Amino acid sequence: MSSDLPSPAGMRRDYTEHGPLLESSLAKEWTAQFAAWFAEATAFGLPEPNAMIVSTAGADGRPSSRTVLLKGYDPTGFVFFTNYESRKGIEAAENPYASLVFPWFPMQRQVIVSGRVERVSRAETEEYFASRPRGSQLGAWASPQSRVLPDRDAVEAGLTAAVERFGAGPVPAPPHWGGLRVVPETVEFWQGRSNRLHDRLRYRGADRGWIVERLAP
Repeated sequence: MSSDLPSPAGMRRDYTEHGPLLESSLAKEWTAQFAAWFAEATAFGLPEPNAMIVSTAGADGRPSSRTVLLKGYDPTGFVFFTNYESRKGIEAAENPYASLVFPWFPMQRQVIVSGRVERVSRAETEEYFASRPRGSQLGAWASPQSRVLPDRDAVEAGLTAAVERFGAGPVPAPPHWGGLRVVPETVEFWQGRSNRLHDRLRYRGADRGWIVERLAP
């Protein structure tokens, strides 16, 4: 390999820009802590602070990951929307568990979620779909997500067909498209610290509610 190419082995940055994440400063509920960090990530100016990596696995146990956009969160979980016939949609049906990672690298932070997956109600899907830009609505009908296509022309042809189908009228939510909610069993807040001795505080669901555990870095 050319010596002019960057070497990942030599890339090092000490995480010293933030103070400690201590149990005494943590919110009682993970929802309040996430809301605070999400607000800080937004104010920091991160591009798409609601971007999160979603990892799923099918019946064969082989994992797959991709980045999607968070569209809602509350005590019941984290919601995103997708084609149910996509790879992640099929895997979530076959093996209803997922992991989420919010990679807020410029702030030297991560939030890591794991839990079971469930579909949101059809009413919730339709309410969100109605709020989308028309182009995104048409795109949901145009793309057989995750399927092999011969070329880019096939994508454009799908959009043309959707435009012709709905004309100037309203675009309903496709029956194969909707929301998935990751109902958290654990929510970890990760703060980078010097010498790779990071702070990791995890909320874990228990019979008596949420408990906080410190994990070794």
